[in-house]
Amino acid sequence: MIRSALMNVMTSAAIKAGRSLKRDFGEVENLQVSLKGPGDFVSAADRKAEKTVFDELSRARPGYGFVMEETGVVEGSDTTHRWFVDPLDGTTNFLHGLPFFAVSIALEREGQIVAGVIYNPATDDMFVAEKGQGAWHNNRRLRVAARRDMADALVGTGVSPLGKAHMHPRFKAELSAVLTRVANIRRMGAVSLDLALVAAGKLDAFWERGLGPWDTPAGIILIREAGGYVTDADGGETMLDGGSVCAGNEFMHRQLLTLLKGAKTG
Repeated sequence: MIRSALMNVMTSAAIKAGRSLKRDFGEVENLQVSLKGPGDFVSAADRKAEKTVFDELSRARPGYGFVMEETGVVEGSDTTHRWFVDPLDGTTNFLHGLPFFAVSIALEREGQIVAGVIYNPATDDMFVAEKGQGAWHNNRRLRVAARRDMADALVGTGVSPLGKAHMHPRFKAELSAVLTRVANIRRMGAVSLDLALVAAGKLDAFWERGLGPWDTPAGIILIREAGGYVTDADGGETMLDGGSVCAGNEFMHRQLLTLLKGAKTG
């Protein structure tokens, strides 16, 4: 496990927010829930966790900026550092009592993601990575899977919610293109944990579109520090503003990009 001062700050914030989420998860039926959009829920637990992470990180690193799911962009006096925070990735899972959700925190320094933490408080799974220090799951070092043949691959994906139904035709085309070439596909519902599973070699590859800038940064550095490849779903480097991601080992990543490029709509 990484023991740097930065990682201690990040894991401490994630654990503190996770403690609150775990309590609320145990009483999920009593949560105050408001509609943020069709099929896209935000809960009181989400907002509370975000405030916890914001307060903890602000106290430890005053002046750093933030990009957060609920609050949005908070400019900092230190323009070289930004935190990316998703306080409850997998909100719909959370609200339905499914223990697959996470607190996701990443640090950007001078335009580069240098550290990431993904923490599932329901299972106490902690995934961490820091540039040059590797990627870890609790106390075990991570490596992406070594498979090269798409026919043997288990591939993860994500589906845009009802509020982004205009994206469904493209997803259906991509799903059809990929499904005919791989062993099987999984859709878990929390992109940060999906990317962590790629870093851990549990999923061979992953893609998703329609994402926010807070969704992928922690997973990106996890995969890269685990020896994997990450781009946007078109092979570019706009993951934080292009709204998509494609990840895997060198061979799976390249083959998945080819399949996505060849997917036809209409």
